[in-house]
Amino acid sequence: MKRHLIFAAVFSAMIMLIPAIPAAFAGGKELPVPPSENTGPVEPAHESFSGPASADDSIPASGTSAYEANENTYKVLDVTSGQVIDVPVKDYVIGAVCAEMPATFESEALKAQAVAAHTYAERQRLRELENPTPELCGAYFSNDTSKYQGFFTLNQAKQYYGENFDMYYKKISDAVGEVCDYVITYDNEPIISAFHSMSPGRTESAENAWGASVDYLVSVDSSADTSAPKYLEETAYESDILRENLTSAFDGIKLGDDVGTWIQIASCSDSGTVLTASVGGKTVTGNEIRTALSLRSACFSVKAEGNSVIFTTKGYGHGVGMSQYGANSMAQNGSTWEEILKHYYVGCEVKALS
Repeated sequence: MKRHLIFAAVFSAMIMLIPAIPAAFAGGKELPVPPSENTGPVEPAHESFSGPASADDSIPASGTSAYEANENTYKVLDVTSGQVIDVPVKDYVIGAVCAEMPATFESEALKAQAVAAHTYAERQRLRELENPTPELCGAYFSNDTSKYQGFFTLNQAKQYYGENFDMYYKKISDAVGEVCDYVITYDNEPIISAFHSMSPGRTESAENAWGASVDYLVSVDSSADTSAPKYLEETAYESDILRENLTSAFDGIKLGDDVGTWIQIASCSDSGTVLTASVGGKTVTGNEIRTALSLRSACFSVKAEGNSVIFTTKGYGHGVGMSQYGANSMAQNGSTWEEILKHYYVGCEVKALS
């Protein structure tokens, strides 16, 4: 089995980001990512995975390949009741797609999302079987969307979709039913199936986003994202609020009287992600600034206007892996769900569970 050395860029508690997602790996467990930004079935769910955060991100060697190890149910901890419930795999994947992608998207995009969600669940299940997380009480994950992949129960889906429930739930159920046996693998392991709402026009590599490379999470074209709703957004901060947020996030910085000098972008990736910047004389990453200021992405520019600073962001989410808007655009242009997944997860295979 191939092992990826992963170091972390963990997003701390972030306010309502994305309409999409789950977690990353650290010490054999998934790390929390920003809570769901789901604002309704007209926008993509959110983003998945804050990024791998372990020096050893491989699935423990159990002697059984990922696609031979499936079972009929997933054990989910209901954080409200404290009970561990057995959820049939298909029902879980349906609930995950409901929580993570708008039902208005194309069926082939929904199928791609379903396989990504199933892959996430399989990877997490294998990890928990090898190294259980005590607070999960024997479950593989919980329905706490600040820590794990989004998941709607049937009742939650009814509340979410309202009068459109029958139509939307059937559409998602039909899509999931066609692909529920499949997962995405690399070197015979379920992958880190990261996804996000929309990229800046190219997806970002795991190396640039999280500090270490993952062979299949590399930058690819996703130019259709530039036409997505709210692709370009402005966020203005008054100087006193900006000062408070920056000094709370970054110890030891020195902010002078000129607000225009507080944040100086030093380097960006080819995808547009801010890699490094100076904040009050301290070098930080674009993701750290994004977290501190609750920006939509780490692809941003900064402009001072009077006593305010305006941040212009491109895209939504961390930018790694599958772009949901990009997937939908590919589907609209005739791509199949397999073609979508192979485009965004480079060099990976799509395999059926035995």
